[in-house]
Amino acid sequence: MILKRSSESFDSPRKIKAWGKLRSLLEELGTMDLKPKVQEEIVRSVQELNAFEGSDAKLISMARRKSYRILHSLEKEMNVVAANQFRTRWMALGMSIFGVPMGLAFAMALGSMAFLGIGLPIGMAVGIGLGSAMDEKARKEGRQLNYSV
Repeated sequence: MILKRSSESFDSPRKIKAWGKLRSLLEELGTMDLKPKVQEEIVRSVQELNAFEGSDAKLISMARRKSYRILHSLEKEMNVVAANQFRTRWMALGMSIFGVPMGLAFAMALGSMAFLGIGLPIGMAVGIGLGSAMDEKARKEGRQLNYSV
């Protein structure tokens, strides 16, 4: 399915970039053999975007939501992920799962809550490491798109 609107019709670089990312995602998906449920999601999303008549800002917001929905459908139905998707997800999870408890342990051990923030960068590093390993595994298994989130 093809988007009717071109990126030249937008007035700001942010909007042009967002629309270009959606276009590149659709081009990447055009080269794949997709399950019918995923194809239906893509066709429905593109039809809604092509029929949208609101402002550019709302269209770009809608395009971002649709691209995330498509990526979620790909992950759920076909176990295919975007490049660096796990790294991005696990960075935040690492900060909350590992970083906050470690920071709290440091703060309690050192007797000052000022050390609570020490755990966040440690958790971020752990999360990035775990996510990068998962991304590498997906790449080796051929489950990774040539599209970055």
